[in-house]
Amino acid sequence: MPAPTDPAADTAAAQVIEQTLIKVSGTPSNGEQNALLNRVVDAWRRRHGQGSPKPILTLVGGYAGCGKTEFSRFLSDITGWAFLDKDSLTRAMVERLLVSLGGDPHDRHTELYLREVRPLEYRCLMETAFDNLKVGTSAILSAPFIAELADPDWVSRLTNRCAAKGIDVAAVWVRCDVASMREYIEFRGAPRDAWKLQNWETYVSGITTDTSPATAHITVDNRLGAAISLADQTRETLRRILS
Repeated sequence: MPAPTDPAADTAAAQVIEQTLIKVSGTPSNGEQNALLNRVVDAWRRRHGQGSPKPILTLVGGYAGCGKTEFSRFLSDITGWAFLDKDSLTRAMVERLLVSLGGDPHDRHTELYLREVRPLEYRCLMETAFDNLKVGTSAILSAPFIAELADPDWVSRLTNRCAAKGIDVAAVWVRCDVASMREYIEFRGAPRDAWKLQNWETYVSGITTDTSPATAHITVDNRLGAAISLADQTRETLRRILS
């Protein structure tokens, strides 16, 4: 829990956070966007002894290399909400399971992975989130969520499950350009990305970078790394305000 600061500094910090989220969303303001923005600012204030304790589940989705993990960390830094990354939680299990099924541990595109492994991977992520939510801890989930956010029924089931427990839900889609995604994927050098890089034209022909899923509440525009750069600038501004 951050040490309490004076009210003026807290107000200035909250304004910086609000302005940053408005800039990175890059879309006209709407009710769902404002609701998440208010919850983020509220979480900032609650970390300093104010605000509502009602938990929220935030899904941060997008294609590989779009910047969703970095943006999720930024939200977690501001709010103190639990940050749960799919790969960190499940990678070791996924690799071992693929090997046990006679597959490649770094497979993320064949029917073997998509049918036998991916559903378990996402189940582990969601159940870990609910373990946090059940004790009142809000959670930010970083995962592609490509199939999930493309399925209105899946989103409705999740929203209804959460509503029954007094939990809010927000879905964030991080948008990025193809060249920036490739640059980041090459930089991180993860074995699970080998197929994508070796078959790049095939891979990008199957993705859509100019639109967001209809179920997304907010689209964060990270083309050319703009949103992540702004997030880093915001961190530095907050450090100066609160120091």
